[in-house]
Amino acid sequence: MYLDFWSPIFISVRVTIIASVTAFLLAVLAAALMKRKNFKGKYIIETILMLPLVLPPTVIGFGLLYFFGRNSIVGQIYETVFNQSIVFTVTAAVLAATVVAFPLMYQTFKAGFEQVDQDLEEVGKVLGGNSFQIFRYVTFPLSKNVLLVGFVLGAARALGEFGATLMFAGNIPGRTQTVPTAIYVAVETGRTELALYWVLSIVALSFFLLFFVQLKKSS
Repeated sequence: MYLDFWSPIFISVRVTIIASVTAFLLAVLAAALMKRKNFKGKYIIETILMLPLVLPPTVIGFGLLYFFGRNSIVGQIYETVFNQSIVFTVTAAVLAATVVAFPLMYQTFKAGFEQVDQDLEEVGKVLGGNSFQIFRYVTFPLSKNVLLVGFVLGAARALGEFGATLMFAGNIPGRTQTVPTAIYVAVETGRTELALYWVLSIVALSFFLLFFVQLKKSS
């Protein structure tokens, strides 16, 4: 019972941390580039970046299987390097969580970067700073609260990911079974009490994350 209960929680926390950090780095880069650049097709690219926010989890899971499965180029390269398929591994769970967390972070970060006073950025240019220096020393520090809120919201989304994870990473106890997938199986097999404990645990974690966001918004 002890191992049955804690294993999905530990896996969920591990997947969430790795996925959140990965999504954070990608979202910061994408938001910074999209803020500064105006080019033909920009809105199409932004729409593609935001798609995981509205697509059904099964569609995201299918897309991950298509692009990272054993028959894909990326999947074959991964299998050659690591001598195993990426499907049904913790890496697959991290990828699924990263994909669903990214749009929330990207949307939040871009809005935060756009709120930075452009006069301050212009001062940086006048003083001889290049684009990277202005972003590093002006835009990024002034957006730290927004970045923190976006990161936590993305982490909460990654923590609750279910559909894409189930399709792409599977539900292997001790390897890829996260709390959402464990709840699903527990209910299906009549282990209602265990499912309830997992529900309470993920509700508590999600509550803590969202409560933190509310505190940062009010500060």
